Amino acid sequence: MPQLFVLSLGLATAVYTDVRSRRIPNWLTGAIAVGGFGMAFGGGTVSPLQALLGLMAGLLLMLPGHVIGATGAGEVKLMAAVGAVVGPDAALRAFLYSAVAGGVFALAIAARRGVLSATLQDTGRLVTAPAMARQTIESSSRANRFAYGPAIAVGTLISVMVTL
Repeated sequence: MPQLFVLSLGLATAVYTDVRSRRIPNWLTGAIAVGGFGMAFGGGTVSPLQALLGLMAGLLLMLPGHVIGATGAGEVKLMAAVGAVVGPDAALRAFLYSAVAGGVFALAIAARRGVLSATLQDTGRLVTAPAMARQTIESSSRANRFAYGPAIAVGTLISVMVTL
């Protein structure tokens, strides 16, 4: 299945670069999106229109997190590229699975860093006082940030495997 190959190769590269440099390069997200459109125009599992709608869905789903400072632009573009490969419905599923994976990763990383209690308290504050979200997320006093590319990769691949 070419779709799974493109996703696996692209996401593995994204995880490697994100963990190593905390960046997901434009050439990579562009290549994944181009691969998605190439498969769509070549008679793949999604049509060209679905590839476009998937790209837009991935972009729009991740954009709010970027606006409040919770994710970087690379993660937004990565989810958009995933959408171009899988289409809009699967992009939504990939986003939801990625959110769950991100939550699990966040808890594991917070526990490893010894800040689990503070992280849970901050999460409670985000829910009860969303206006303070950006300040809490960007707090430089604690190590509360981590590479989100792995969460997108795990969530996307699980969502694809579940629907096979």
